[in-house]
This record gives sequence, structure tokens and C-alpha cells, in this order.
Amino acid sequence: MIILAFFVGHWYLSLFTQTFFLHRYGAHKMFTMNAFWEKFFFGLTYVAQGSSFLSPRAYALLHRMHHAFSDTDRDPHSPHFSSNAFTMMWKTKIIYRDVLDNNYELAKRFEGDTPDWPLIEKIGDYRWARVAWGGLYVLFYYQFATAWWQYLLLPMHFLMGPIHGAIVNWSGHKYGYQNFDNRDKSRNSLFFDFLTGGELFQNNHHKLPNRVNFGVKWWEIDPSYPIIWTLNKVGIIKLRKLKGDLQPEPERELQAA
Repeated sequence: MIILAFFVGHWYLSLFTQTFFLHRYGAHKMFTMNAFWEKFFFGLTYVAQGSSFLSPRAYALLHRMHHAFSDTDRDPHSPHFSSNAFTMMWKTKIIYRDVLDNNYELAKRFEGDTPDWPLIEKIGDYRWARVAWGGLYVLFYYQFATAWWQYLLLPMHFLMGPIHGAIVNWSGHKYGYQNFDNRDKSRNSLFFDFLTGGELFQNNHHKLPNRVNFGVKWWEIDPSYPIIWTLNKVGIIKLRKLKGDLQPEPERELQAA
């Protein structure tokens, strides 16, 4: 029971920091927060993701590229240019590293207005810090696991952030239904996205990338939205009234015309 609670807690805390801080705040700036709360959620993201920590800056740039080039050969993680989810995420890993090291020219046009904390970025990307987090997960399992098969969950702890990304980008651009014609392959995979906190409403999100509630129909439930709404009501964040879209490249518009 302890191991199950730990796994579920890690899954959803890591998921929340990814959808709330990295995605909706870092990449889209759907809301604002003061410097204290930005540092708080930056640190929480590091602790929640642990060994699989994703740089908020690199995440934001990759995600902005994903919107601009969705399901084209310049999309950093389209499932339609990879044979399976593993090769898609390996490709994403390579691009992520180049973006992180400022070696990916295409990403530079999307720079700016991203959360910044160089010390945590450096620690989070340090190989031995990642190994240390993995060691903590192993020690926890050693202390509380009651069956050998529970250790099979450990790889998911090690790679929690990328696993969430793989589920969203593979399933969210291959399986499900469409509310909108976005000239890409985005789909809504679940009516109630209990699995990824609203991220599997990819079709809705690609049509309305600045909408904080990823559900559009009354029966589409984005479980992260009530939390964000509450944080806004208590004054921790301030929702922005945003209009418009992240525009595709001009040549993509011509190809789609």
C-alpha cells in the first residue's frame, strides 16, 4: 500500500508541475505569479520530477516549436515522423539537449519570457544529481516494498517526466476525436483526462493554446483547471485574458492552403 501511494503521489505531483508550471505557465504564460511563487513552483518542479527534471526554458522552447510546426517534419515530437513512442522520445531527447545547450538554431526564434533559475537548472541537469534521485527511489522501495514485482515500477520513477510527455504526444496526436480542424493530427484522447491532468485534450489545446481550461465541451473534464482556478482565487497566480494563437510558419500555411 505504501509503494502504491508513493507511485501515485509521484505520478500526479510530477504531472501537475509539468502541466501547471512547465506547460501552462512556462511555455504559454496563461497566468502570472510573483517572484516568490515562481521560485516556489520552480523548486517544486525539481523535487517532483527528480531524476527526470526538465528545464523550464528548454521545455518552453520545444513546446512553442511543437505548436508552430505541429505534425510537420520540424515538430520536435510528432508521432507521425517516428515509428514508435520510443524513437519519438529519443529524437525529442536529442533536440532537447541541443536546445538546452543553445545549439538548435530553429529554437532561438522562440526564446524569451521563460522561468529562470540558473542554479536549479544546473543542479537538475547534473548527471550525478539525477543518479542520486534514482538512488533515493531505490532506497524507498528497499524499505517499503512487499513484493518483487513492485520494483518493476522503478523505471517509471526514473523517467517520469519524459513518460508523461510520451503519452501526451503519442496518444494525443494519434488516438481520439477532434472538435476542431487544426490542419494537424491533434486529437482529444479522453473525455475525463484522469491520466495526464488535461494534457490529452490536444486538439482543443492546439486550437485554443492560450485557454487555461483544456476542456471545451461541457462533458470534457480537465482536472488541473479547478486547481488553477483555486490558485487564482486565493491570489497565488493571476489568470490572463489572452487571445490569438501561436501562428504556424508562413510556408506551412501555404502548404496547407
